[in-house]
Amino acid sequence: MSSLDGSTNASADVLVQVTDLTVAFGSLRAVDGLSFTLEKGAALGLVGESGSGKSTVASALLGLHRGTGADVGGSVRVAGIDVQEASDADLRLLRGGKAAMVFQDPLSSLDPYYAIGDQIAEVYRVHTRVSRRAARARAVDVLERVGIPDAVRRSRSRPHEFSGGMRQRALVAMALACEPDLLIADEPTTALDVTVQAQILDLLHTLREETGLGLLLVTHDVGVAAESVDDILVMRHGRAVEHGPVDTVLGAPAEEYTRDLLGAVPRVDAPRARSAASSEPAEVVLEATGLRREFGRGKRTFAAVDDVSLTIHRGETLGIVGESGSGKTTLGRMLVGLLEPTAGEIKPGGGVRPDVQMVFQDPVSSLNPRRSVGESIADPLRARGERDEESIRGAYANSWSAWDSKGRTTTATRTSSAGASASAWASRGRSRPTRA
Repeated sequence: MSSLDGSTNASADVLVQVTDLTVAFGSLRAVDGLSFTLEKGAALGLVGESGSGKSTVASALLGLHRGTGADVGGSVRVAGIDVQEASDADLRLLRGGKAAMVFQDPLSSLDPYYAIGDQIAEVYRVHTRVSRRAARARAVDVLERVGIPDAVRRSRSRPHEFSGGMRQRALVAMALACEPDLLIADEPTTALDVTVQAQILDLLHTLREETGLGLLLVTHDVGVAAESVDDILVMRHGRAVEHGPVDTVLGAPAEEYTRDLLGAVPRVDAPRARSAASSEPAEVVLEATGLRREFGRGKRTFAAVDDVSLTIHRGETLGIVGESGSGKTTLGRMLVGLLEPTAGEIKPGGGVRPDVQMVFQDPVSSLNPRRSVGESIADPLRARGERDEESIRGAYANSWSAWDSKGRTTTATRTSSAGASASAWASRGRSRPTRA
């Protein structure tokens, strides 16, 4: 179990103790006076909307803000180590050895040039000083433990050869290689479909039962927290809003903000307001017929998309739903012209190809870290010939405001989406030649 005020009756059982934690980035205070404890073998969920400070807290537990310019105050103790006062050598022993972290995006966390098994073995050797052969054997062992089939062969695969769910399992395997006492999982299921998400959550539950692992789960998804933790700490603007057993907080929330979070959870059976049907048939914007896309050669050829047809009308929203590997992204890439179909036809409405923008799944990989947000959004405007800097700034501001007012997406996703919409926004009211 955990405590909100950082106190405990049995200090020997305390795995994490945070007291009056503050983290500031310049004038922005991301975490403001947060306190809690986590006992060995317990699971605590940090829940809140994007920007509430959840991931900042998780990083503070491993001292990841050191050297970044962040101003960190208060006290953080993990596995008996004072993170604030620990030397760099002590922090290296803590990270991976006593506490490990599973980050949100496995593609950004894994080195694309090295095999999965080699990356796990490297972590294991840093903390145990064993031979390369023993480290490789350990890598295969933990990959089998997290459910990777044919682990010996797949340990030689590189990250891009794994599915999204398998990459996330590989990160969990890497975190477990040194048998830590604490696992910090930062949004581990955000980019996964519901079936793979359930598998990852089941895996974390099984590992807790088998090893007595303490779990700190960072998530904006109340449903994920409800299935995975003992206690929930709800955060907003860097502060604790509500804390207690999961059944109490979710079953009878005391704070209005917690009730708002629960009310915002999408429901399939919820009634939806629909626009009034027009007597005039809507204009066809895009039509696809019999689309097929193959990858590979010879006997290894497989069809990622096979015989898919669809029609999109102006003002219509079409949802493409399916598991990982079902061909959703491949279909989307064909519709925007990033991939050529092996067979089939894409016909723009009216014979003129419409303006099409795509918001990719991972905003961190989509945005250039060396360029400012404004420059990233301005790039597509300049690429299509816009030279008036005032118009560019206006399009950026309008598109950002439109997305920011919705309040349901992360800042990075809003930035990526704003970049896609800014180009369309700037072109409204102007006619220009469009290539069919």
